[in-house]
Amino acid sequence: MTENSLDTAGRQAPVDGAASSTVVASSPGRVRPPRPTIGRRAVAFADSLWRPALVLAVFFAAWWFVAAREYVPNYLVPTPGQVWETMTTQWSELARHTLVTLYETVLGFVLAAALGLVTAVAIAYSRTLDKALYPIVLFAQVIPKIAIAPLLVVWFGLGLTPKIILAVLIAFFPVVISGVAGLRSTDPELLDLAATMGAGPWRTFRKIRFPNALPHLMAGLKVAVTLAVVGAVVGEFVGASEGLGYVLLLANGNLDAPLLFADLILMSAIGIVLFVLVEIAEALLIPWHASRRAGVSLTTS
Repeated sequence: MTENSLDTAGRQAPVDGAASSTVVASSPGRVRPPRPTIGRRAVAFADSLWRPALVLAVFFAAWWFVAAREYVPNYLVPTPGQVWETMTTQWSELARHTLVTLYETVLGFVLAAALGLVTAVAIAYSRTLDKALYPIVLFAQVIPKIAIAPLLVVWFGLGLTPKIILAVLIAFFPVVISGVAGLRSTDPELLDLAATMGAGPWRTFRKIRFPNALPHLMAGLKVAVTLAVVGAVVGEFVGASEGLGYVLLLANGNLDAPLLFADLILMSAIGIVLFVLVEIAEALLIPWHASRRAGVSLTTS
């Protein structure tokens, strides 16, 4: 009789559990929203673009009005038409210099991201390395990079190496700071739970610490990728025979305002494109984070 009762109870428990899970799943508060269709995504994308597009349109309209009326001489502020004509007539040369600066920026950013992440892990996991490396990292950041650029040219010549090193030096600090902040923000209770379940340091890092640090790290990478452009251009200012920084010096020396403005637009385009690529990588890596969910309010009001 007892065995039958236990058997009946044992068979009944899964049914009750399944019923309860069915009730929970069918609860209105627990129903997962349907995945957005391609049309909804296109509408959301267009909705996110019209505001910056409107701001840019107002900016270019004001620029054209001031330049066309010659409130400022055209040799200082050219019209958008003059800049466009310069970009189209000298496109092959500008494209070659743009590719040089892009190469220096991307390589410097990749190296800064890798070295910064390794340094952040070392600082976060070791108190000794924290006390040893953190002051050096801070000291390297506060040194004006334009001041050491001539020294790098003397050491490494006029090739790509000084530009890449400067891009690494400028982009390195945000990656380290954001990585350390993310790795140290892991909930200690999660770490204790992982330790009690027998997870080793590597598994804890891969499953808990690194995913938890990704939101902070991606924010630092977005800052670093724009700073890498600055580092590459600063290196080209000091000593180069190609690159957008070199073109900027030529345009400034010849008072060629249309070429100068075209060069600045191309520099900005490099930074914007790289920033968007990091933003896309963030959306793919941490779609679960609150900052990536549409309609989630980040305020308490």
